[in-house]
Amino acid sequence: GRCLHPAGAADVGAGAPCHLRWQPFLLLPPLMEWIRVAVVHAEHRRSLLVDSDDVRQAARQLLPGLDCEPRQLRPECCFQLFKCLDAEAASDKFQLDLGFRMLSCGRADLLHHAARLLGAEGVNTIDDQGMSPLMYASAAGDEALVQTLIEAGAHLDISARHPSVYPGSRHWVALTFAVLHSHLSVAQLLLEAGADVEGGALLDSQEKHPIFSGYYDMVSLLLAHGADPLIKVHHGNSPLYEDMNCFSYAAAHGHRNIFRRLLQQPQHRKEDILSLEEILAEGVEDEEEEELKFSTQPLAPDSPSIVPSLCKNRMKALQQAAYYSAEHGYLDVTMELRDMGVPWRLHIWLESLLRAQQLCRDDVIISLLTEFTSIRTEDYSPGLLSTGIPLMFSMLETTKVQLSTSRLATVFSLCYGSSPVPPVPPLDVTLSTQLDIHFLNNKEMSDVTFMVDGRPFFAHRVLLMSASDRFRQLLADSPDNIVHINHMTYGIFQVRN
Repeated sequence: GRCLHPAGAADVGAGAPCHLRWQPFLLLPPLMEWIRVAVVHAEHRRSLLVDSDDVRQAARQLLPGLDCEPRQLRPECCFQLFKCLDAEAASDKFQLDLGFRMLSCGRADLLHHAARLLGAEGVNTIDDQGMSPLMYASAAGDEALVQTLIEAGAHLDISARHPSVYPGSRHWVALTFAVLHSHLSVAQLLLEAGADVEGGALLDSQEKHPIFSGYYDMVSLLLAHGADPLIKVHHGNSPLYEDMNCFSYAAAHGHRNIFRRLLQQPQHRKEDILSLEEILAEGVEDEEEEELKFSTQPLAPDSPSIVPSLCKNRMKALQQAAYYSAEHGYLDVTMELRDMGVPWRLHIWLESLLRAQQLCRDDVIISLLTEFTSIRTEDYSPGLLSTGIPLMFSMLETTKVQLSTSRLATVFSLCYGSSPVPPVPPLDVTLSTQLDIHFLNNKEMSDVTFMVDGRPFFAHRVLLMSASDRFRQLLADSPDNIVHINHMTYGIFQVRN
């Protein structure tokens, strides 16, 4: 059985351990849980050792949305399952197993005998694991057997709709298994025979999808047969996955060659059709029409030479891709999208700025700060105050790049607006301290040292403590009379003091 949570407990097949019924973990389960479930699978096949497939089968129960083809048990293990069946059911089961085994050997002369054993459905029979002979052959990469089954009338797009199949994987077809296992020749054979190309794009197993693994040839094959880049890759209900399209996943994994191949795919007419929910959420955006086109002169030297204008759906997909590429640290992909004309949204810009600071990408920081003015004021959100402003102030304190300081000052002035600056209260001269120029920054006359940018600045403790409570605290925390200043340059510190 493959549906091992309470909702599907009644439909669990006889091949599954009866006590493996629970709701999948939302996060990675503890190691002891992995060991316990894997051991149960090893005991189920009457083995004293846990192998890698036991772990994979355990992942089907422990990780939501993850699935793989079921393990075929050895004959001596399968015989144990017949003890709970009556004579007629056991006989049908034996015939079904024998028919599948005859087909799996790949001999064309046994095809008709196997079809008679399988019953009325013939080569399109589904076993108790929800798999057809064509699915098994595609998963194994047996091109000759796939060709034989196609010629025998196997349905190309029959899906694994069986109570024992995990609900999120019931749309899988033979092409899905060929793509899952990276069998390029088998996938090409199925597509040329008329298989629905969307069957190769609907994979819930992220790590095996050609976009995730960077399998350029498989992606090109699917696109050449009309695959839609905007199709939602994951169709399950797991909270671990989002309804992300191919652009988003390629950008999130940093596969620039696949991303550019997706851009070359002609746009479908249906991409221009918006749902009522999208129309209501979008509102009136006539002023953005000029933004919804790509530049025909991309700035990146290795970008495509000609980039077409885009419909709104694809533009939204590329903005989503820009966010995920920034979130995963692939800022070159994010900036390439911007160079091609994808407009900024505030949340994308903030995420890019945060990652650029974490990765010490001063060139990207300067570009982002320069383009802050391109963000529409209508797009401003509380995130600018709660996240953006504190982030930029921290950058202002730590940056040693003069151009970054200048760009940050420009952004702060724009955020402050056109309101007049509040007046600075006059300084009380009675509290000021004056010092002769000859005593300023004089090593022989000083009793405290500030270290700024690795350079000393000499001062006088009594004057500093009487002039400022902040200096009083700094000096109290420095018993060795050396105060380290890290948030400004030496020149600025010298002017301010």
